[in-house]
Amino acid sequence: MELWIILLILLPFIIAIAQFLIRSDRVRKVLTYGSSGLIMAIALTLAALWYMKGQTALSLPADGGLLTEAIVPYIGYAMLGVEFLLMCVVIWLSVKHKRFLGALLSMAQMGLMGWLELSGKIHESAGVIYLDRLSLLMCLLIAVVGGLICIYALGYMKDYHHHHTELRDRRPFFFAMLYVFLGAMFGLVLSGSLVWIYFFWEITSIVSFLLIGYTGDEKAIGNSFRALWMNLLGGAAFAAAIAYCALTLRSVNLQVLLKRPVGTIGIMVFLLAFAALIKSAQIPFSKWLLGAMVAPTPSSALLHSATMVKAGVYLLLRLSPALGGQITGVMVQIVGGLTFFIASMIAITHSDGKRVLAWSTVSNLGLITACAGVGTAETVFAGVILLIFHAISKALLFQTVGAVEHAIGSRNIEDMHGLFRRQPGLASALIIGIAGMFLAPFGMLIAKWEALTSFLNAGGISVLLVILVAFGSATTLVYWTKWLIKLLAVPAGTRREDDRTANSQWLSLGCHMLLMLILCAAYPFFSDGFVTPMLGELGFAGAHQLLSLPDRVVMICLLIAVFAIPALARILSKKVRVEQSPLYMSGINEGDHRHYEDSYGQPKKMYLSNWYLTELFGEQKLYVPVSWATVIVIVVCFILTYGGAF
Repeated sequence: MELWIILLILLPFIIAIAQFLIRSDRVRKVLTYGSSGLIMAIALTLAALWYMKGQTALSLPADGGLLTEAIVPYIGYAMLGVEFLLMCVVIWLSVKHKRFLGALLSMAQMGLMGWLELSGKIHESAGVIYLDRLSLLMCLLIAVVGGLICIYALGYMKDYHHHHTELRDRRPFFFAMLYVFLGAMFGLVLSGSLVWIYFFWEITSIVSFLLIGYTGDEKAIGNSFRALWMNLLGGAAFAAAIAYCALTLRSVNLQVLLKRPVGTIGIMVFLLAFAALIKSAQIPFSKWLLGAMVAPTPSSALLHSATMVKAGVYLLLRLSPALGGQITGVMVQIVGGLTFFIASMIAITHSDGKRVLAWSTVSNLGLITACAGVGTAETVFAGVILLIFHAISKALLFQTVGAVEHAIGSRNIEDMHGLFRRQPGLASALIIGIAGMFLAPFGMLIAKWEALTSFLNAGGISVLLVILVAFGSATTLVYWTKWLIKLLAVPAGTRREDDRTANSQWLSLGCHMLLMLILCAAYPFFSDGFVTPMLGELGFAGAHQLLSLPDRVVMICLLIAVFAIPALARILSKKVRVEQSPLYMSGINEGDHRHYEDSYGQPKKMYLSNWYLTELFGEQKLYVPVSWATVIVIVVCFILTYGGAF
């Protein structure tokens, strides 16, 4: 298995170099299809080998393996060299655009990590690679979802530059960054050493900065630098945690550290949790992820689904045994719960499809964060299920909205009125994605119910999360239902439009839809056979499946009904002629049921719109006060943690 792990980490970086050098669209297409398929095949092979060899955790280096303890220090020096080059890139771009905060943070981190490495303070070579069920799950998500997004990008980016002729075509750079992102994420989730995790953590921060600023206009540059300094702030906290571990705890191996008494690792856990909150775009650090919407859709989908933001919640789930009942756990619970509730409310006030998806991402990451913060077997179980279904559903939604924008010239929800008649394929993809986010029997709704139950069982401050999750889920219902009804409405005179979505895009969308349905049907068995044993590896015991056998049967029947009934209705509608009555609009109807002439002879257009409640609780009203509240919580918890440690 060691060879497959090394291949999974290194191959995307090699592909990135090839993508950067390629200028031919045809060669890029062949390389992207082949390399994405190969990455998926390697991840699936690794999973199969792991299953056949006893499903036990693997720690490397091991005796007789390719990766030896003698080689590890040299790899560390090579990583330090790459970090230095990344720092130089950040400094150069910061000076070029006169934005220096990111450069200062990068230099501070590089100085600290360089001193630790070169002075010999970090000397641990064992366990730099670690594979268990959680890291294997993340590898499968990254490989499948990330690989499909790369394939989707082929058609999307070609169409993107066809529409935006004013932009310089930098597709070789764009595709190279996508694969660097995948390689960094594989390295991050397969690393057992905090130093190695940090190295790949920082690569994701720099690559996201470069992708957000892809278009090069002022807005993109501003948003990219905001993402840079926020994520580098988290990186600084991560580097401080490594320094504390190396100097005080005498180890930088995460698995070794998590086996120590919780009271001895409080500072480390707080610093890593703080870094994870920023990476997962929790309030008050959500703005960097919202600003990522200026980037082309493939990078938005990658950032919001199986990579980048998932790195933060992945680390929190790793830390969850040390969060339960601790001050840092309380901080994570409060920040995550507030983020879930407030982000859900703000999502109601937006009509921009990508903006709604962005706030929905922030909201759901908040719920996963809260689950990790409570730190019980049941809450972590719910958090893992949320992570899986959110990754696939959100990747599907972001890609579909990007395709819809190219098809109809807008991503505004109001402009998607009657999309099911105009673009039935894209509308179906949106419907499945939206259903996956909030309808039974899809996993997100079931996982939320499990989270509510587990919060009640945990008691204490966790009971307050029940209120936040209950009201947050209610607001979730509002914005998804508004969107869903817009898609399904069929105004009189609506005609089917030509589908200009590329085959590569449809391949990705189709696979994501199929994955969503398969996961939903297989959820009860997958959760029993994979997720529950995962909790034992993380340090929990006694977790169990909350769905009984009758519940599972009902769930599968619901899945069939959700798609069988609309399909049957569509078949019958083709056989039955439905007469639509003309609408009365207090004037002379022009015949299309949308335009009329009023009593003064003036042409008018009928326009129906959802109510977005912006005047009641818009982003401007809620974000700042809640940000200050979460800042106070973080500061108070740090003081209490620091005081308790000394």
